[in-house]
Order: sequence, then structure tokens, then C-alpha cells
Amino acid sequence: MYGTIIKISIREEHKVRVIAGKAKGRALKAVPGQGTRPTTDKVKEAIFSMIGPYFDGGQALDLFAGTGGLGIEAWSRGIDKVICIDKEKNSIDIIRENVRLVGAEEAIEIYRNDSARAMKALAKRNIQFDLIFLDPPYRIVDMDAWMLQMVELDLVADDATVVVEHDAKIHYPKILNGFEQLRTNQYGDIAVTIYRYAAESDSISNLYSRSEKDE
Repeated sequence: MYGTIIKISIREEHKVRVIAGKAKGRALKAVPGQGTRPTTDKVKEAIFSMIGPYFDGGQALDLFAGTGGLGIEAWSRGIDKVICIDKEKNSIDIIRENVRLVGAEEAIEIYRNDSARAMKALAKRNIQFDLIFLDPPYRIVDMDAWMLQMVELDLVADDATVVVEHDAKIHYPKILNGFEQLRTNQYGDIAVTIYRYAAESDSISNLYSRSEKDE
């Protein structure tokens, strides 16, 4: 079971909606200002076509949730439970409103917290995620290290899918201590890198340093 979505910059007037599933067609609100990048309908369709359009249950984590569009789309397509994390009050308010609009209050948990602290809090609940969205501010360029931290905290289910959205100038490793890169696609000035996690491959995989990748 796997899947993912990404976010890219759009014009303020662009309308974002749920693309498929039980909430298909529902319009979602965007966070005011330029601080978030809600997912365009076109990109959502492209990503789900690549990864798999629907899910048969499972749990998803959106660690830099923004508008909540990633988690809502995953829930609409069959994910059972979603946890959305964001540290900005404006984002949390919009996520709550969007979750209410689609009627997903019982399925989507929303927390205002720093992402690093949130991961440690989630670890105490013995939760593992089948689907993880990582769309941090572009100044954060070490999502590979964050993925390894998630494994240490036992947050990543075997066969989980992780999607990292990042500046197209940044290149993440193909093999990363249990994570195997499935593909990476570029959309304008951003890129999306998709990983699958397999715990049994830890002993034979390697973490490439960013200095090696840049050579």
C-alpha cells in the first residue's frame, strides 16, 4: 500500500480541490499569503497516477501540512487515519476548516507543533505510518536525515512510501539505509523524490553524503 502527493507554488487565485475519492470535487481553502504551496489539481493527478490512485486503509503523516490538502486527498482515496502537523497557527486554522469541509474530523488529527518535537511525541504513541509526506520550507535541505530519524523512532512501517518535495537543485541519494528511491520528477523549480522503505535492506544500503552527491 503506497501513494503520495506533492505541493507546488501556485497563483493565489488558483482553486484547489479534492481530486478523487469520497470527497471528490470539494474545494479546499488556501493559507493566506505566500508561505504555503497548495497542491495543484494537475500535479495531484500526475502523482497519484505514478504511485497508485487509491489506498486500502493504512495511516499517513503530513509533517509540514500547510493546508492539509495532502492528508485530505489521501483520506479521500482510502487512507484510514491521517495526522497533520504544522507549527503555524494560520495553517492549523485552515487545516481544521478544510477537514471540516470534507467531513473528515474523525479520521484526521491536527496538531500545532514543531516537526522535530512532533516526531518524538508520535513515537511515544507507538504509531507507524504507511505513507509520509515531507514538504518542508525550501531552506530545509536535509530530509534524508529526517527520514533516518523517523526510522530510529520506529515511525516508518515496512513497505512505507515517503515523498519529499524539494528545490530542484537539491539531489537526494538513491539508497538511504532501508529507503530505495523509486523515482524523482521535476516540476518547474521544484522536484519530487519518492522512496519505498524496506527494513530488511538496512544492512546493505548506504547513506551518501551531500558532498559526494555534489561531486
